[in-house]
Amino acid sequence: MQKKLEALPTSVVFVIDDDASVRTAIGSLIRSVGLRAEVFASVPEFLAHKRSSTTSCLILDVRLPGVSGLEFQSELAKANAEIPIIFITGHGDIPMTVKAMKAGAVEFLTKPFRDQDLLDAVQAALERARVKEVKDRAVSDLRRNFSTLTPREQEVMAWVTGGLLNKQVAAEIGVTEITVKVHRGNVMRKMAAKSFADLVRMADLLGIRRTKS
Repeated sequence: MQKKLEALPTSVVFVIDDDASVRTAIGSLIRSVGLRAEVFASVPEFLAHKRSSTTSCLILDVRLPGVSGLEFQSELAKANAEIPIIFITGHGDIPMTVKAMKAGAVEFLTKPFRDQDLLDAVQAALERARVKEVKDRAVSDLRRNFSTLTPREQEVMAWVTGGLLNKQVAAEIGVTEITVKVHRGNVMRKMAAKSFADLVRMADLLGIRRTKS
């Protein structure tokens, strides 16, 4: 009996494979460990399906009618529609595998593969999705806090987290060092930063650190 995977109850695994027997087998395997599975015969069929924001991953056949699995991976990346992908294929080769993995695939499995290998890959993919969701929520919270800063406070945050001393920031933006200290204190409070290192981490996540050229 398969062990249930450690995933959120709402986690869903999408499967795109043009072989009906493969779709059925994988769908049954995924459901046997307590996860939802939704199966599709092609990329257009998948795209026509309305997806929720639940934690998910995609099991994708490399060779599909119309848009191939690798082409779809590329299209998703261009659209910033990130979803962890597990490739499956009956015609794999090393260059194909390297290309898929370099583009961010979680795993590349050649048919026939062991059920446990696929389940392990699904677990890794769902964990990757969960970590990204946590990070996205954190960044969203940071952006909300950052928006409460005045334009000058935002500027001070960008400079101090970039490594400039208070007096250097003061010279850079044309205010006194005391004014910079006041702004810096406001930034720490509004951003709920526990330390300066914490503030630097926040600036990195927001992509706002500035350094002198």
